[in-house]
Amino acid sequence: SGFAPPTQHVLEKSEVAPSKLNMKLKDVYEPLLSFFRPMTCRRKDEQTLIPCHVGEALNTTECLKNKCCPSKTGHELKCYMPFKDNMQLTFRLLVLVAGGFLILGCLPFCCCACLQR
Repeated sequence: SGFAPPTQHVLEKSEVAPSKLNMKLKDVYEPLLSFFRPMTCRRKDEQTLIPCHVGEALNTTECLKNKCCPSKTGHELKCYMPFKDNMQLTFRLLVLVAGGFLILGCLPFCCCACLQR
């Protein structure tokens, strides 16, 4: 009575439940995606506000939890979608490329120093 019936599938050690795998992939890709797609709530003059699709009459905390930007217009609080931050993206890519070139530039000197010992 302590054994599983033969019709029931039992996960072995090497198998991973599909839902857990999807959650792990989402946890890995979400910060990576947010690094290469920075968003901001700062609005420029020519940008139009797109309402956030999380519901009406949200308070500031609920708005921020749903990754939206709160805006006070008159007496009612509205949530709008954040804007793409191209300046932040440019800065991040510049730092990433400069770091890569710095590592590639120092690599030959480190190899030569290790090989001469």
